[in-house]
Amino acid sequence: MKNFIIIIIFCFPFIGRTQSDILITPFRVVFENGKSIEELSVANTGSDTARYTISFVQYKMNEDGQLQQIQTPENGQMFADRFLKVFPKSVVLAPKEAQIVRLQSKIPSDATPGEYRSHLYFRSAGEQKAIGFEAEGADGLGIQLIPIYGITIPIIVRVGASEVKTSITDMTVEQGENPAVNFAINRNGLYSVYGDLELFHIDITGKETMVGLVRGVAVYPPLDKRHVKIPFNKATGIPTSGKLRLVYTATINGKKQILATEDLLLK
Repeated sequence: MKNFIIIIIFCFPFIGRTQSDILITPFRVVFENGKSIEELSVANTGSDTARYTISFVQYKMNEDGQLQQIQTPENGQMFADRFLKVFPKSVVLAPKEAQIVRLQSKIPSDATPGEYRSHLYFRSAGEQKAIGFEAEGADGLGIQLIPIYGITIPIIVRVGASEVKTSITDMTVEQGENPAVNFAINRNGLYSVYGDLELFHIDITGKETMVGLVRGVAVYPPLDKRHVKIPFNKATGIPTSGKLRLVYTATINGKKQILATEDLLLK
């Protein structure tokens, strides 16, 4: 009789919009300015009925932008789940079906001012199939790998007012097989920053051409500096003269606003 080792692999991105056959909108929620209710649309984009359980998980952000799951908040970090209720806590969706999930925020009057953050985790709870099998060895042992799919989205609760200052520093061009611009986003204040990064080349005549773009870049407290890389568009290549302009923008109340900008003279 053959013996097996079953290995469960949790396959979910730390922050995302789609994973496997699930689509969630909006993909980021901020409770501020008296907002207390948010509705999420959860859709099954696959061809099989799927069940997802819903819970909260906690992450810290490292300087390279990676999110690491934690149990205890870092110094200066506050979890939001204690202020949040989600219902229902599981959904069963037929193929191409969608359902509304409601989030409610209730903030006590004595809450410490600042930003609280947790991540809502939608975990696939259906029957999983093995994705790998190691042939039987001399000891008669086999291995099955079973993926557990899911997705997380950030849920942010802001208490009080805070002015956040953002800047871009340490901007350099990286040559090589995958050319890119490296830089740091600096954040100062109680709140996180979130937006899109647009990289432009400005030639000697003043003509601007977009040569790079990265959407949805955040810097979460207590982190005050995040290192970021933007690859050059393959179609445009690496400019060798003029200058590069990096612009960090956010959409606030439906309007695009510049959070920070920085130029690099090409020599």
